[in-house]
Amino acid sequence: MAKDHGSSIKDDKLYEDLRKDGASKEKAARIANAKAGGTLDHESTRLEDRTRDALYDQAKEIGIEGRSDMTKDELVKAIREH
Repeated sequence: MAKDHGSSIKDDKLYEDLRKDGASKEKAARIANAKAGGTLDHESTRLEDRTRDALYDQAKEIGIEGRSDMTKDELVKAIREH
């Protein structure tokens, strides 16, 4: 059973797991509270894990020219180099 960390931590078990994995207290609290509140963004942070459409949308958002003709790998490279 997870220790009660007070009302400021909404998911005590996840908080403890994150701390054991080396996360700072602040980071562990932010992640645990976001997950408990349902606001944790699940979109992958690794570009290679995203769909081509998601990469295209990001490229459009940041103004990469020629994005329509780019492959997924080309979009990843263009976003990284932007």
